[in-house]
Amino acid sequence: MELTANGNHQDAAVKLAGEEELLQAGEKSCDKSIGKVSDRGARDDGLLEVVIGVEKQEGEEMGGVLTTGDRPEGERETVSAVEAPKVIIEQKKITVIQPHSLLPKPEAPPGFFTAPQTEDFAAMKRSKSLTDGLVMDVPAIGKFIKDRSNSFSAAIVRRLSSLTDSADGYEYDYSDSSNPDVTEINLSGLKVIVEMKSEPEKALKGMISFFSRSNCRDCRAVRNFFRERGLTFVEINVDVYPLREKELVARTGSSQVPVIFFNEKQLGGLVALNSLRNSGLLERRMEEMLAQKYPPEAPAPPVYGFDDPEEAAADEMVAVVKVLRQRLPIQDRLMKMKIVKNCFSGAEMVEVLIHHFDCGRKKAVEVGKQLVKKHFIHHVSGDHDFEDGNNFYRFLEHEPFIHRCFNFQGSTNDNEPKPAALIGSRITKIMTAILESYASDDRQHLNYSAISKSEEFRRYVNLSHELHRVDLTALSQDERLAFFLNLYNAMVIHAVIRVGLPEGIIDRRSFYSDFQYVVGGRPYSLTTILNGILRNNRRAPYSLAKPFRNGDPRVELSLPKVNPLIHFGLCNGTRSSPRVRFFSSQGLEAELRCAAREFFQSDAMSVELDKRTVKLTRIIKWFSSDFGNDKKILRWIINYLDATKAGLLTHLLNDGGPISIVYQDYDWSVNC
Repeated sequence: MELTANGNHQDAAVKLAGEEELLQAGEKSCDKSIGKVSDRGARDDGLLEVVIGVEKQEGEEMGGVLTTGDRPEGERETVSAVEAPKVIIEQKKITVIQPHSLLPKPEAPPGFFTAPQTEDFAAMKRSKSLTDGLVMDVPAIGKFIKDRSNSFSAAIVRRLSSLTDSADGYEYDYSDSSNPDVTEINLSGLKVIVEMKSEPEKALKGMISFFSRSNCRDCRAVRNFFRERGLTFVEINVDVYPLREKELVARTGSSQVPVIFFNEKQLGGLVALNSLRNSGLLERRMEEMLAQKYPPEAPAPPVYGFDDPEEAAADEMVAVVKVLRQRLPIQDRLMKMKIVKNCFSGAEMVEVLIHHFDCGRKKAVEVGKQLVKKHFIHHVSGDHDFEDGNNFYRFLEHEPFIHRCFNFQGSTNDNEPKPAALIGSRITKIMTAILESYASDDRQHLNYSAISKSEEFRRYVNLSHELHRVDLTALSQDERLAFFLNLYNAMVIHAVIRVGLPEGIIDRRSFYSDFQYVVGGRPYSLTTILNGILRNNRRAPYSLAKPFRNGDPRVELSLPKVNPLIHFGLCNGTRSSPRVRFFSSQGLEAELRCAAREFFQSDAMSVELDKRTVKLTRIIKWFSSDFGNDKKILRWIINYLDATKAGLLTHLLNDGGPISIVYQDYDWSVNC
């Protein structure tokens, strides 16, 4: 283009000056005129070589830019042509450290790369001016390189710092890195232990079985040993399965227990088991003797769901009872302005006996008295013997309380009643076997769900049917006490399984009074057993009436004297009650003392010496009439405390100061 002095000379000079300022600004932002950057790849030493071009104008080498003031004199003021300043690119090599491979890859800023040119764009005529011809934004390139350099430097510093910290806190033996048995690695502030997977034990195909009895200390030790080792075993309790005792005698020549069998081979008892364990030969002996599946000669597991066939003789009066059930006119009748259901008169029964058995009236009355004594029939009021007349009687299965008795299933047990002591002994053995299998070691927690599905519990329920007409009057005082203590604890387990333990006060009262058994022809609830039999017919806590009214035949079974230790031998199914246990009539007093000592040495009693306070279980408050006044209660309790508690309580009683008694809260939740 042409510039004239008259019109465009000054504008051309300003334009050239602006282009020069633009180049100088690019040089400053690019660290002394950084222009083009080209990457020639990584060198062998791992560094990146970058070639930076430096642009210089030709005018700078000549000392400046040509202006109008430099024209020679005599020339006219027109310049035929002014060429764009030439740019000379001078290359310099700068070595940049290659960033670590784990660091993020640098990205080019927007506008760094030239966009692909289209055909129309290529056909366009481009100006030769510097600003139009320079494709890359020079200031943006300089800022990008500065930012990346700072980022690379900071990343390298962090990497070096992390390597230094790792070298200080990371302990690892590189010389042993190929060792696969490394089990421990230490990190700063962290310890990782790797357990090597052990080889699986060989599966035992045979069967471990042992004969046992209830409440046997050696049998308990064998059972706990197998459980701790995680071994599957079959226990044959000869108290639960009486017919298996004959097999035990045939195999061993004795009825002593425990006797352990590995398949059909007899190992011995607890002494033999301990000898093998101490010598380290037990595992090898088990592998040898249990390598094969148990043969038919091995003791067979108990058959669940079937009772052992027992010889149950029918009662001699059953034939008479069957005739009376068919011939007597059983109907509802009116007595003292009340409707009495399902009954018959004594005269009607005498007439049936005379006509059917061809006997006299006196003989018929004697037969009626025998039926009352054997609990086939009762007077409707329950307090009369059999008489020939208009007195009303009913069969046991027609009693109004019978539908509330959980040991009655549609019909009464017409077999000859077994002795009450024998039934009580069997109940004790079966329930003890249940505790040994389904209770915790301290007997404070019971697995009611597992008990309900067990064969032992099913056999107990069947055994409870034999209580229908049992004769309780033949029991001695200790036998009666043990019988009803055990029956109470067994009924609680049965009640929790069948109806569950209630939560509210009203529900608890009905729970202990409505769950009943028929025993000896009479109904017995948990309340009547505790307060009517064991407490000599005393009123229950917060109750105004006695369990048995005057003339009730059950009063004859009440214990003549209240033993306060009974409260520590009864478990009502709650967490605050004493531990569940079952007693024997021999040594009953010692067992009750042991139960009381065990209960008071737990959380049921505590002494706070600084506050002169004694905390007692609420059971003592409920039945305070059985223990006496406060001073008497505290002196009585000393006999069942450990040395520490007894010493503290004795100190409080002897120094003459006042003592405050606080009763603990009672936990009514179920002991499961």
